Amino acid sequence: MLPRLKPIRFYDLVIEVAIVRPGPIQGGMVHPYLKRRDGTEKWTPRPGDELDEVLKETKGIPLFQEQAMQMAIKGAGFSPGEADQLRRAMAAWRRTGKIAIFKSRFIEGMMNNPNQHYSREFAEQCFSQIEGFAEYGFPESHAASFALLVYASCWLKCHYPDVFACALLNSQPMGFYAPSQIVRDAIEHGVEILDADVNLSDLESVLEAGSRKVRDAIWARHAEMTDDILSNKAIRLGLNFVEGLPEADINRIVARRGAKPYNSVRDLWLRTGVPIASLEKLARADAFASMGINRREALWAVKGLIGAHGADTLPLFRTSAPVTTAKEEPAGLPLMGPGEEVIHDYATLSLSLKGHPVQFLRPMLMERGTTRAANLHTVTPGHRIEVAGLVLVRQRPGTASGVIFVTLEDETGVANIVVWPKLFENDEMRKTLLSSRMLAVRGQLQKEGLVIHIIAEDMVDLTPHLLDLSHGKDFGDRIVARADEGKTGPPGTQSRDRNAIREVEMARRRAYGAMPKGRNFH
Repeated sequence: MLPRLKPIRFYDLVIEVAIVRPGPIQGGMVHPYLKRRDGTEKWTPRPGDELDEVLKETKGIPLFQEQAMQMAIKGAGFSPGEADQLRRAMAAWRRTGKIAIFKSRFIEGMMNNPNQHYSREFAEQCFSQIEGFAEYGFPESHAASFALLVYASCWLKCHYPDVFACALLNSQPMGFYAPSQIVRDAIEHGVEILDADVNLSDLESVLEAGSRKVRDAIWARHAEMTDDILSNKAIRLGLNFVEGLPEADINRIVARRGAKPYNSVRDLWLRTGVPIASLEKLARADAFASMGINRREALWAVKGLIGAHGADTLPLFRTSAPVTTAKEEPAGLPLMGPGEEVIHDYATLSLSLKGHPVQFLRPMLMERGTTRAANLHTVTPGHRIEVAGLVLVRQRPGTASGVIFVTLEDETGVANIVVWPKLFENDEMRKTLLSSRMLAVRGQLQKEGLVIHIIAEDMVDLTPHLLDLSHGKDFGDRIVARADEGKTGPPGTQSRDRNAIREVEMARRRAYGAMPKGRNFH
């Protein structure tokens, strides 16, 4: 809506807040207003027409409850008391159904208006719009209050994207946008995001000095904002992003760390007394990188504590002197493949700073002829193309007559999909849409101003390809194999015993659970 409305003054934001409510949508007011705003449909208030005077700020389209009341007073001859009764009926129509009582009175009043005799058709259209307000239409005062919040939020996001993103990350869970989407948007706007780490992170995400200027790393699509960005901070993810890590353990790690960083997994364990289970969660989240050890090496070190669990903390071995431990030495274990690392990040942090899952499948997608999200603006409207990505959101608003809006994300951005009810009624398509973690959609591209949609005609579940990243598969020139395997021998000749097959299946199940399943909104 914003790219179409293009607000240039505060009152435009007031209208933006009101126009996306179910009331104006149900009343058929959205498209007429947008057409008049962009000049597609001409409208000018008629001199001496009291109804036009009421609606001149919204180009002849009623968007606020106050306007509905003024229409009844100025256009249909209602008294202020009767108009207030109409307002109450609009608010309580589901319980009482009284709004219909005013219909004949309103229509007759408009047709018999002494200054402007309106036609029955026009009067009925006006009342239909007023009925739309019964579906949660906004008072102008409420819309203005929300618009002030919108303006303040937009100003902060524009000039200080690091502060804005950090605040959102520390306010989770908060509804529509998941942390991975907030992080992706911040990165696109040049903000440096740093990993959660036992030596560097607090409980929540914090701002710290970055290694670059935000404005120097902004993506090309946001280049016009370069001169508006004033911040130069990086965001350090908090340890609260580690899946299942108790807050009490996090606070203990931060408090005991003080000014002396931990130099090994054992050092952290002895100084904090954090349970082995929590150390495993930290290791799986790759939170020991500042010690120079990777995810697998950290897990290896944690497992090494299990045999001695408790021995170092017995009274006999306790001393008042500070504990001295050797720095963790790399175990020399095989490295995980990059795709496997990303899958583990999603499983333990709900996001990854190492890459995007779709980027490792790009060679396969190129063979399919799939268009990157970042390139959609170059496609001629009306062309049929394929897009693919992780399923982030499925929306089926009650005001959209059964239409479903889907958001897909690849490594370059997001694509907006429109699924008509007829396609969704197909059992196979419905199952594909609702169950896929990664989805390919083929359809016709439509563009209106800056808004681009793909009208879905066919959908394919690509989740099995996504799960291949968890246990190893070579996609073109990107080797994302298991760390203890390479690309050896021709396809199909590699034999695996029963345990290995079971391991692969477990890895795929973990990967399926780790990937975003898509948020559903109604």
